Amino acid sequence: MQKHFTEQTAIFLSVSKWIFLSSVVGIIIGFVITFFLRSIQMAEDYQSTFTSGYFHYYYLLPLAFVLSVWLIKKFAPTAEGHGTEKVIEAVHKKDAKIDVKVIPIKLVATLTTIFAGGSVGKEGPGAQIGAGVASMISGWLHFSKNDRKKLVICGISAGFASVFGTPIAGAIFGVEVLIIGVIMYDVLLPSFIAGFAAFMTTQFMGIEYTYYDVRFYQAVALDLPFIFYVILAGLFFGMVSDLLVTSLTKTAKLIKKIKLNVYIKAFLGGFILVLLTLYFGESYLGLGMSTIKEALNPTESFPQDLPWYTFLLKTLFTSITLGSGGSGGIITPVFYIGAASGNLFGHFIGNGDYIAIFAALGFVSVLAGATNAPIASTVMAIELFGVEIAHYAALSAVISFLITGHRSVFPSQKLGMSKSGMLDIREGEDIQSTSVNLDDKEINKIKDIKERLKIKRERLYSKKQHKS
Repeated sequence: MQKHFTEQTAIFLSVSKWIFLSSVVGIIIGFVITFFLRSIQMAEDYQSTFTSGYFHYYYLLPLAFVLSVWLIKKFAPTAEGHGTEKVIEAVHKKDAKIDVKVIPIKLVATLTTIFAGGSVGKEGPGAQIGAGVASMISGWLHFSKNDRKKLVICGISAGFASVFGTPIAGAIFGVEVLIIGVIMYDVLLPSFIAGFAAFMTTQFMGIEYTYYDVRFYQAVALDLPFIFYVILAGLFFGMVSDLLVTSLTKTAKLIKKIKLNVYIKAFLGGFILVLLTLYFGESYLGLGMSTIKEALNPTESFPQDLPWYTFLLKTLFTSITLGSGGSGGIITPVFYIGAASGNLFGHFIGNGDYIAIFAALGFVSVLAGATNAPIASTVMAIELFGVEIAHYAALSAVISFLITGHRSVFPSQKLGMSKSGMLDIREGEDIQSTSVNLDDKEINKIKDIKERLKIKRERLYSKKQHKS
């Protein structure tokens, strides 16, 4: 009896402690993210003031990339890239210690990039800012290494939840994205509370979120052809995710290999985007929320204006932006690419009723594949599009997650599982440093099959020789 009482008392105290800490941290992050989101909105609003006559705001892209690179190299090198990746790296390799200078520098660099039209998002910087705030508070309170990690993960979840506008999915995403195939249950409760606290704070401060009124085709139980289409869509979205990850990785490596000053490369990257924009239009710049809305529009006629290659060009624009030194998140471009590719798939199926639902499935399924977060993606589908999409989203997201393979837009993610029993994967390693090989048993099976085929061929050849 005494043992039971001791256990329950310890658990009660621990739960109470983390409810309080995560609530306070979530509220503080909510205020910071509110400022961040309002700043982004102001940056987008002021774009029109820089467009007059023959001059367009996106002509500032080369200078914006140079400024972004200079700010980050000079003041906060860990603010480089799209935000979330550096937070994951800090949790796994730096005991969740994040330089406090990341908060203002990431904010200014992201605003600069988005203002000029860089193809980036706001979720990654939101997560990095949230994690930076949590790390700073942990330092003030002299937390232990484990408690600091917990609080920083709460900061990630709070950042995602308050920027996404999906408190449950955002909180789960912050926990699920760290290790592929593993959810850290000891951080789940504080992450939920931090996410809800941050989300409610931003709402209280007047931030409005976009939720989509998508009329779904509903004949769930017996509509086997539609379920077959969803399976095909999951395979397609997995390939789109793989293409996105490959494009980001290869472009970054290619630009890094070019033997030029980093500021010259940043300027040239921005200049290339200006040329591409003059030819293809402005739809692929910035956050691209209007294009996402177009892709998700449930009417049959309106989405026809979206070119079939939209998701490919957005992939190119995002790869060049991040590879050249632009600062911002990757998740909003993932949403854009997913919704646009889903819109294309819906048109390919040839039924106007399907266009909106496949755009919605692409929205979350490419996220599941590119970030290895199928559970958070499924929950996000429910929060954004309604509970009717749950079963379709779960099926498509998990297939996309598997088809993408052991790759990610976050190369510092750790592997906690293998996506195929036929592969030999070293669990616990980073995605970027692991090697993917066939399992020894599978290699032996293949060798055995080859040997049998060889023997059969020799027998057939000897029979032909004998007959002749």
